[in-house]
Order: sequence, then C-alpha cells, then structure tokens
Amino acid sequence: MGDLITPQNIGYMVLSVMVVVTAFMLLDPLLEGDKLKKRMNSVSSTRDALKEKRLQGLNKQDVGLRSDRKGKITNIVDNLSLEKLLAADNLKQRLSQAGMRGQRPVYMFYFFRLAMPIILGVIGIIFLVGLNVLKLSMSQNALITVFILVGGYYLPGIFVRNAAGKRGKKIAGVFPDALDLLLICVESGMSVELAFGRVSQEMAENSVELAEEFSLTTAELSYLQSRRQAYENLARRNDNSGIKSVSTALVQSERYGTPLGDTLRTLATENRQMRVMAAEKKAAALPAKLTVPMILFFLPVLFIVILTPAGMRMTEAF
Repeated sequence: MGDLITPQNIGYMVLSVMVVVTAFMLLDPLLEGDKLKKRMNSVSSTRDALKEKRLQGLNKQDVGLRSDRKGKITNIVDNLSLEKLLAADNLKQRLSQAGMRGQRPVYMFYFFRLAMPIILGVIGIIFLVGLNVLKLSMSQNALITVFILVGGYYLPGIFVRNAAGKRGKKIAGVFPDALDLLLICVESGMSVELAFGRVSQEMAENSVELAEEFSLTTAELSYLQSRRQAYENLARRNDNSGIKSVSTALVQSERYGTPLGDTLRTLATENRQMRVMAAEKKAAALPAKLTVPMILFFLPVLFIVILTPAGMRMTEAF
C-alpha cells in the first residue's frame, strides 16, 4: 500500500481530476439544454399545482397534492425523522431564494446533511488515520477528521447560501430594467397580473431567474385567495431590498387604494441609482484588488526585462 502512495501517483491523480473537471466544464453547457424552457416548464407546473389546490379548496375536498409514492431519499428522511434531528431555520425560504421549490429539495437537503459527514468522515479516516497521507501524529489526524465531519454537516447549508447569493446577484442586476417595464405596463392601463406576465416575457432573454419569479407571481395572483399573499411571497422568495420595496408598495396599493404609478416611478429611480452606486463601488475597489496581482506577476517580469540586459553587459565587461 505504501508503494501506491507516491508523489508521482498523487500527481497522476490530481492531473486526472483536473482533466475530468475541465471536460465537465466544457461539456456541461452543451448537455444542459434550453435553460429558459426548463424554468418556464417549472413555473407552468407550479401554476398547475396552484390551480389544482384552488379547485380542491372550492370543492372542499381533503385531497393531498402530493402522491403517496415516496422515493428512497424521502423514506430515509421520514424514517429517521431527520427534519427534527437536523432541523434548519427558515429552510424553505432559503431554498426558494436559491431557486429550489417544493418538497424534494427539502428532503435532499436533510439527506445530504446526514450523508456528507459520513462520506467525508470515512474518507478522512481512510486517508488520514489509516494511511497517514499527511505524515502527522494520530491526534492531529483525528482532529483534522473531526473538522472534516463538522464541515460535512455545514456543507449543504453553505451550498444553498452560495446558490441563493449568486441567484440574488443575477436578479439585482436586471431588476431596475424590469421595474421600468412594469411601470410602463401599469401606466398604460394594464392590470397588475398582465403587467407581471408581460414583463416576465420581455425579461426572459436577459434574466431567466427574474422571469421565473414574475411568472410565478402571475400564477399566484391568478389562483391564490389573497393577492397580498402573492406579493409577500415574491418578497420572501427574494432577499433583495428593491423587490421587497415593490412588494410593500403593491400591498399598500391593494389595501388602501393608493396610486401605484407614482410609487413605482420613485422606486425605479431609486433602484437605478443603487445600481449605479454599486458599479461605482466596484470601480473604486478595483485598484486595491489589482495591487497584489501587480506585485506578484507584473513587477517581477518588469524587473527581469529591465535588469537582464544590464546584467548581461556587466557579465561581458568583467
């Protein structure tokens, strides 16, 4: 076993992993298919589910929307009561902010919260404690294994948080444009439902995520009993100050009958200013971020180019 763990074999393993990752990054966009079509199909299925739930409420039938058949992961989570043992605060809200809706992502989250510490712990025990790859003492290897176990427990939460952050940045970049379109649609005489639907169609090419949110809001406005609930769900699914302000304005307009056009115009102006300020902030931070790369990569090359001819002349002179 000791002959297998050599620097050359480790190098081959690292090179193989890099080749697989590179091939996956190159082929993933080709295998992904039409992302917009998948998102719109998801929204359509959500719309159908809301419609079915609404019809069942009207008919006073106590029939569940979910099927009785359960998968293996669902059975594991239910049998082990992982939702109680590994409970996470506001899990459904965080999953919805990451674009993951329904019960399946919830079960997947709890399953990986149980499985990842076990998988990483077994790997750590094999390579650190058993094979002692790092050539450390037993207590040090045990301590690193414990840290790996704890990291595996928090890894699903970190993944969901990162996915929600990336999705929020994509939505925040195009939301001021969508708000301008929403203002135009409302002032032209469209209803709020038609305005959201029209904006979702127009923004589909620029931001699939925002088009999905507006399409889902259109569906909820059509089938939920309370329009206020649809607006609050829009704010709950997106951790964005601009979207929350628009949701609050829509709720106030629905409750008190306040004019919506003036409010949307003010919010659109504020969101455009916030986007400009964010761009200026990134531009102002650019020189500080470029300092370290310039010191590490630019200055050594500059010194080599300047000093090499002088060194060669001094060598010839002496």
